[in-house]
Order: sequence, then structure tokens, then C-alpha cells
Amino acid sequence: MNIDTIDIEKIKELSISAGEVIMRVYESPDIGIERKDDDSPLTKADLASSEVISSGLRGLYPEIPIISEEEVSAPYEKRKDWKQFWCVDPLDGTKEFIKKNGEFTVNIALMECGVPVLGVVYAPVLGEMYWSDGKSSWREVGGKKERIKASHPKDKFVLVGSRSHQTPDLLEFMEQKRQEYGEVELISRGSSLKICMVAEGSAHAYYRGGPTMEWDTAAGHAVVRTAGANLTQIDGVPFVYNKENLLNPGFIVCAKI
Repeated sequence: MNIDTIDIEKIKELSISAGEVIMRVYESPDIGIERKDDDSPLTKADLASSEVISSGLRGLYPEIPIISEEEVSAPYEKRKDWKQFWCVDPLDGTKEFIKKNGEFTVNIALMECGVPVLGVVYAPVLGEMYWSDGKSSWREVGGKKERIKASHPKDKFVLVGSRSHQTPDLLEFMEQKRQEYGEVELISRGSSLKICMVAEGSAHAYYRGGPTMEWDTAAGHAVVRTAGANLTQIDGVPFVYNKENLLNPGFIVCAKI
């Protein structure tokens, strides 16, 4: 299916619908915490959001398959030939959801030949939505939308990092930038909002040495691609999706030189 035939407004609406079911759980006394096989947390909100998004996407575009965190992925022998698919994280930042700090998102991305070409990142508590229609990137808050672009450092280097995953290699990267720019400010934020901060220019880089999954990065990657930024492996090698193992290597997000 041609990307021009994808209605980004419908995808945005779907992310809002998912956000609504997430918020019902978020505001309830029992969020139903369980543990998955990898010991990562799972809540009622993850599952409810997954149902809304998957059923919605299948209703809108039944011919496009889905890779989602909360669904069993198709065998690699089948999906390796997919030219186009949705990559979905129904609730990115489950740890932030459990902490109730509001820094979690709904992530929906359309992939073509392993590249995220369209994406929506929605933070229901914050009322923030970032998206790419494949041509440009946008941020919307309170019904007001603005086009966003990545930026380069001027007075200081602003680095955004994980609120839940600060590591020695992140601190080493900070020191490198301190030597290069003199002053480095580290901002901690949850979920794929970190990627979106680079896309909007409020941070200059996001460094992540620890593991993530493809659905954690795909939608944010779509947003930064059309905002003038790159998401690559730490050594600069292009990021690859729909791998046999859906685990991501470490990566860095920064404005294009």
C-alpha cells in the first residue's frame, strides 16, 4: 500500500483511543501488574491498549501485518519477506506508568522495507502527540500543532537519558560531550519521549547503550527521520528493523550534521 493512502489522522485517532483505555486503568486502584517471561512488567493497560490498536489497524488496513509487543510475532521465516508492516508498542514506558509519573506513550509506526516511514507517539497524561506523516514532523498539544525540527548545540549540549536506565556508558558519553562543548545538561525522561525531544530540538542527543525492542524505537524513529535527525547504532551503522531477533542494539539519536 502506498504511504500516501495511509490516513495519518486515523492513526492519531487510534492512538488517542488507546490512550483513553490506558487512562481508565491508570486512574483505577488496580492496574493489574504481572511479570512477563523476561521479567518486564505487564499491566491491564498494556493489554487493553493492544486490543484497541490491533483491532483498529486491522479494520483500517487489513492487508498490512502487525508486529506488536503484546502479540505473538509471526515466525521470522514468514515475516522476513514483509515489505510493509505496523510496529506497535501499546504502552511504551510501563515502568513509568506504574510509577504514575505520566511519562509513557502509545507508539504506532508504519514500516517499509525495514524503515519507519510514518509514526505517532502519544503521551495521554501529558496530552502531547508527536507524529510524522512521512514528509515532516509535528507536535500537538491542546489542539495546537507545530512543525518540529532537530537542532544543533549552541551554548551547551543538552542530552536526554532514561529515567529508569542510567548506565556507565551514558556517563562516559556525557564526559566526551563535556570535553567537546564545555557544558552538558542531562535531562531524564521516560519512554520514547526522549527520542521526540531530539526531534523537536529541546535536546541535542539521546544515547542508549542498554537493550530495547524494535517497537520501543520505531515510532519515535519515524518522527526524528523527518525532523532532520538520525537514529543509528552507536558506531553510526544504520538501524535495522524486522530482524530475526527483535532486540535492538545500543543507539544514538542526534541532529544530522
